[in-house]
Parts: sequence; C-alpha cells; structure tokens
Amino acid sequence: MRRKTKIHRDHERRELTVERIVAIPPGLAWEGWTKPEHIARWWGPKRWTATVYEMDVKPGGVWRYSLRADDNSGEEAFCHAVYQEVSEPSRLVYMDTFTDKDWNIVENSEMSTTVLFEEVAKGTKLSIVTRFATVEELENAEAMGMIEGFADAFDRLELYSESLRGGNLTMETVISKDGTKIAYERQGNGPAIILVASAAADHHDAAQLADQLANHFTVYNYDRRGRGQSSDTHPYSVKREVEDIEALIQTAGGNACLFGSSSGAVLALEAASRLGEQVARLYLYEPPFIINDSRKPVPAEYVEHLNSLIEADRRSDAVAYYMLEALGIPEEYISYMKADPSWNSMEALAHTLAYDGMIMGDTQSGKPLPVNRWNVSIPAIIITGENSEPLFHDAAKELAGILPAAETFTLIGQDHSAVVMAPNVLAEVIIAKALEQA
Repeated sequence: MRRKTKIHRDHERRELTVERIVAIPPGLAWEGWTKPEHIARWWGPKRWTATVYEMDVKPGGVWRYSLRADDNSGEEAFCHAVYQEVSEPSRLVYMDTFTDKDWNIVENSEMSTTVLFEEVAKGTKLSIVTRFATVEELENAEAMGMIEGFADAFDRLELYSESLRGGNLTMETVISKDGTKIAYERQGNGPAIILVASAAADHHDAAQLADQLANHFTVYNYDRRGRGQSSDTHPYSVKREVEDIEALIQTAGGNACLFGSSSGAVLALEAASRLGEQVARLYLYEPPFIINDSRKPVPAEYVEHLNSLIEADRRSDAVAYYMLEALGIPEEYISYMKADPSWNSMEALAHTLAYDGMIMGDTQSGKPLPVNRWNVSIPAIIITGENSEPLFHDAAKELAGILPAAETFTLIGQDHSAVVMAPNVLAEVIIAKALEQA
C-alpha cells in the first residue's frame, strides 16, 4: 500500500502534500474524516490510538484530539484544531496546533491543513496539504516522521474503508426466543464480552470501544431490538431484551461478561440478575439512576408520553422530550442540537426510547434504589467519568453499596460521552480489571 502514497514538497510555499487514492466514494471518505466515531478508528500512525474529545465540523468549530502510543512508553501528543472552511464533500481547511495535556497551545506549533476529496475512477483522491510558517518547521516535521505518519494513516483508512462500506466486520444474526432477529458484529479473541448500547444508540456508537477491547476479548457488539439491522417484535418487554442477551451468550459459548453504558448498563444489570451463572462479570458505565435531589426526576408519565408521540409520528418531538426529561438538557439547547446530523439518527431510533424508559422503571424518581431489586453476586465494576454530573457519582456509590461484589472506578477527565469520545481510556480500565480478576 505504501507505494501508492505520493509526496510533494514546495519549499517556496512551505507546503508538504501527501496524497492517496482510496477505493471509496467521496461522500464516505468525507464521513470517515468528519465523524468522531470514524476518524478515531484510523487517524494517526500505526500502533497509535486516537481519542477525540471534541469535533464540531463547521467554520469556527473545534477539533480536539490526542494520539497515544500503544506500547508502554506513555508517549502522547495533544492537538487542537479550528475549522476555517468546510465544503462538503470536497474540502476541509483547519489550523492545527500542538498543546499540552491541559490544552494550552504550544508556541510556534501552528500549521494550516487543507484536506481535498477528489472523485476519481477508482474512488477518491485524498490530499493532505500542510503549510508551515517557515521552511525550517517543514523540515523539522519531516524529520519527526510526519510523512510516515500520514502514510500510515492512509493505510489504516484503506483498511477501515471496508467497514465504512459495510464490508469489513460482517453483521451476523441470532434469533431470540420470541423470533426477533438480533444482528451483531464479532471480533477479537479471548473471553466473551457483550456490549449493550445506551438509549438512542446502535452498535456503531461502541465500534471504537469494540476495536480496543478486541485485544483481550471476543467482542459481541450488537444492535438492540428495533435498532440498526435487528428486527423488533411487539409488545415490548424488558424480559425480551434480556432474552436477546441470553441468545448472544449462547452464541458465545454459554458464558460472557457484559458491558453496558447509561440505560444499557441497567439492562446489563437486569440481564445479570435474571441469567445467573451465564454472566461472568459486569462492567457498567454510568447507570443514570436519579436517587436524590441532584437533578429533577423523570416524570411518572414519561414512557406513556413517549409512546403517544411515536403513535402520532412526532419522532423529532419524542427525541426532544427524551433530551429534556431523561437527559436533563436545557430547552434552549434543543434547537441547536436539531441542526446536528446526529439528530436524524436519533429520530430513526425514537421508537425505542420508551424501551429504555421501561428498563429504568422507577429508578429515576429521586428515591433510593430498592435494596432487593437485583440478585447479582458476580464481580461488578461501576465506572464514572470524573467530569460527569453528581447524579452519576451518587448512583454508582449507591449501587455499589447494594451489590455484594461491586467496586467503583473513576475515569479522570472523562464524562458521560466516554464510550464514543475516549474508548481507549475506557477499554484500558475494563481490560485491567479483567486481568486483576483472572
């Protein structure tokens, strides 16, 4: 692959251009470059992991990310970019700078980057044009391996482009007890772990986490019923979602660990309670219990109102209601969120929001958790982000006090978005805890 990379140096303009033709159309190439769940899976040199902390692809928007070596050296680089031009799907221009870990900009590290997407017969010609303040900075960048790093990134993109086209990890299916088809991706080697998605999410949201965990586990990353490539069967019940997980466990050999995020963590907890020895251990990221006055409780009529909105085909209103009441997002932010392309994805999953409301039940009412609700004695790691709202920390502490073999862990510098924005950090904790308990 490396021979396909073309390099052009223009010392007069202080520019370095690295080009590669990838066998995907410009629209998909653009998506791979502008969505955090995609770019974090291939950006950077080989044997380095990218973590995206912020990515707002619009003029004036910010992209903050880090690149960390996969060895034990601890080497890590932090970068801050500001978009200047966004012309979908043909041109991106941003000013890129190095920073320290607190996002303070390193002096004399600014460079202008232009990414061009040109449709050609075999796919898309991608050109990264980097312009430096001086010729010396250009030469220093070359000496530090910038060309090799970009070429590595193109190699990784070519491999990842298969999954963008839907052809890398093939979705397999298993049939649940009630006949519902459950679609999943399987990757890696080792003990089985099943990833249970949060509300308004399908298996794509945990794709980066699955990649990271595949270094230690056989990962089953699935679409919950009613989402993605999985089918649905009415009427819904939590019991049936547990049966979906049981079908996956049987596919995995009869025993598996469960990871769940947000309301998916509560579903994983419910599955462990009902399935007994079939579940080896639990990894729960920020179950969103509301057990005190740390925030307004979810209305008692929440599920009923969601269902009425879906029956009236008011899917956008259902998503807004979920944002306001379940997530506690201020109303003045909703109109801005509707302008983001992710809103359309959430609308497509709006009919499943009530499912997560039923999973949560009365655990978001502001009352303490019922002591005897879950019969779970296996090891359970309850993880929260340091920067998350107090309700998540309070919930983790209370749940750990109820489960006999539970412990809590805090991810420094993270918040509720860690599954998508910091999958490598989350995976490190899960793998480390698995090795401790092995």
